[in-house]
Amino acid sequence: MITTTPTPDLVHGVADLEETARGLRPHRLPAWVRRQYPEPQLMAMETQPSGVRVAVRTTATHIELVTHPAPVVYPGTERPRGRIDVFVDGELRFGDELRGGDATEVDLASGAMRQVPGPSHTTVVEGLPTTTKAVEFWLPHNESLELVSLASDAPLEPLQHQRPLWIHHGSSISQGSNAASPSQIWPAVAARRGGAELVNLGLGGSSFIDPFMARVIRDAPADYISVAFGINVVNLDALRIRTLVPAIHGFLDTIRDGHPTTPLVLISPIFCGIHEETPGPGAFDPASFATGQVKFIATGTPGDEALGRLTLQVIRREMRSLAERRADDANLHYLEGTDLYGAADAADLPLPDNLHPDTAAHRLIGQRFTDYAFAPSGPFGGVEG
Repeated sequence: MITTTPTPDLVHGVADLEETARGLRPHRLPAWVRRQYPEPQLMAMETQPSGVRVAVRTTATHIELVTHPAPVVYPGTERPRGRIDVFVDGELRFGDELRGGDATEVDLASGAMRQVPGPSHTTVVEGLPTTTKAVEFWLPHNESLELVSLASDAPLEPLQHQRPLWIHHGSSISQGSNAASPSQIWPAVAARRGGAELVNLGLGGSSFIDPFMARVIRDAPADYISVAFGINVVNLDALRIRTLVPAIHGFLDTIRDGHPTTPLVLISPIFCGIHEETPGPGAFDPASFATGQVKFIATGTPGDEALGRLTLQVIRREMRSLAERRADDANLHYLEGTDLYGAADAADLPLPDNLHPDTAAHRLIGQRFTDYAFAPSGPFGGVEG
């Protein structure tokens, strides 16, 4: 077997790779952001490699990828482990559920944490044809890990796609919470259907219209850009109307400093019943801790929007108005989040925890975004990468 050390040219969708004692840790945010604002939630999410792929071209019939996971576990609740989805020439071959790794156990009631060490995990792909083929490992969207090594019975070369590059920024919904596997999160569904190379900056609990995030997008190469705002702002009760609207304007202005004409889709929040008419903050529902399915509740007071507090309906109204006032930007497109997942969809495909879509809803959102954005007449349609 030939041992191949993971190198940056084999890993797609990352800002950088940090050298560790075991190998390489993928980061979706650049080092300057991690130094500037090392907030624990943001740091935890950016190391979960949602949308990140290890991609090779090879004649090998047998490949092994060794990783060392770092799951977060909530005892007494159902929280599926991360998975690695393996694609061969664009077709899903299988999904591999991670085992082992160094777990962090968190008591939801007290917040107490303890570390539980474990072994590395090996994803084995065998029985491949001897012809030259593309093999892609989609890394977990919901679990941090380190890339340790690759082994194969033939050399592995970097896989370079000639696809347009799509950068998407959003919340845990964009990161993929409640989807069963990394290739089933809605941005991954849309990227594959639309023929785009995805850079996913969906960051759980961390979509707050942050200036540093706008600078990250401004400075990155991109053929398409999309940004989704709203749910985290309400979850944290982070802004009011007076501060929300200028913040979004400033975010878009910063992106335009680096991408003056790149197609840019501004997406308002998808439907979320608990926050449609009730402001945040959002919180865990303590009554759900004993059920095995943690759920979320809204703790604000309906009617407080008259004081400038935000609900999802208020945010959509303000984002529509904002987009209309930027009508001179012909390459800025506004997409109502409820066109991706609305009240009727919530009746058919309810949010299991009252906040995040399940796998079927992710698929629906991804298909609808593709039909909107990648259609020949859509914002991303006909754009040459």
